Amino acid sequence: MLELKVSKMKLNKKHLSYDRLYQSGFSLVELMVGLVIGLIASLVIMQVFSAFEGQKRSTSGTADAQTNGSIALHHIQRDVQMAGYGLPMPSADADNTSLNCSPFPVFDHDDNPATPDLDVFPLVIDDAGSADGVSDVVTARFSNTAMGAIPVKIVNATNANAATGLAAENNIGCKDNDIVLISQGPLCRMTRVADANGSPDTLQNIALIGSTPVGAPIAIGAKIACMGDWRDYRYEVVDNQLTLDGVPIVSEIVNMQAQYGVSAVANSNQVVNWVNATGAWATPTVADRNRIKALRIVIVARNDLLEKDDVTAPCTTARGVVNNGPCAWDDADFDAAPTIDLSAIEDWQRYRYKTFETIIPLRNMLWSRDVL
Repeated sequence: MLELKVSKMKLNKKHLSYDRLYQSGFSLVELMVGLVIGLIASLVIMQVFSAFEGQKRSTSGTADAQTNGSIALHHIQRDVQMAGYGLPMPSADADNTSLNCSPFPVFDHDDNPATPDLDVFPLVIDDAGSADGVSDVVTARFSNTAMGAIPVKIVNATNANAATGLAAENNIGCKDNDIVLISQGPLCRMTRVADANGSPDTLQNIALIGSTPVGAPIAIGAKIACMGDWRDYRYEVVDNQLTLDGVPIVSEIVNMQAQYGVSAVANSNQVVNWVNATGAWATPTVADRNRIKALRIVIVARNDLLEKDDVTAPCTTARGVVNNGPCAWDDADFDAAPTIDLSAIEDWQRYRYKTFETIIPLRNMLWSRDVL
């Protein structure tokens, strides 16, 4: 009996020892090891998260640049393809074309000397030249007239004004406030309709605004064509935004460069050269203007994520054009591409860029056949 009690006491002491071991906490060394492992795991997780987040931002930023560049190019292409719509076309006026007006007529359509006057040429490039970081400006001109500016003959010899008007074969397509082109051979004038009905005695009379420029031609046999709301659609890059008539329409567009596609002679529709709007092409003659058949344009869109390191390097084209930025297009077998200079952008090499390029034919000029 005594031996049994002793055995139970020994067993109880053993269990008590085990219970104490099971109930004991972590030692200081174990806690420190656990903290180190946790810190290392947190560091790895943060590094992976940071790398993934940077990759995600870069990818999404590049996608935004892709979208912005496509939208910008679409806007410009749409309007340049309309350039010239609303001009009196040679198909309706075989002995004259508005693009042969010499000198080109101009018209202050908004009575504001600070804004450019209208003229009849469908497309104009204002070249930035060698200025660092400056984009070209592209202006397309066209009308909203539904009648296509059909020219009709003037049948009186008055020097028409708002009071007397002029008599034409008819006033087809004319509305109050329309821009009109009056032409006789190469002599042309632009003005505005004051009253499309003119005299109450006949619908053939068209009264013009009192400030209509004086002088030829308003004579029997001259032509008048109502061009509707003929106006400028001006595209330029301002503060990294593409603007249309001064209104921002697409963000993160940092540069735009354009060239004229010109034919050898005015009555040919085959482009033989691509030229910048500099030198003689900055203010081309009437004959040279009529050789312009297409527009070649490049839009540069930017991913607005500033990278830690340089990700864009200067580029040199096959014809030796050095660009502080991406190259416009492969010019190995063509005339030299225009220069893209992004050096005016702070840390420009730490951004990623995408270029969008296209060639846009001036369709309304091409449709006008060989009388150009």
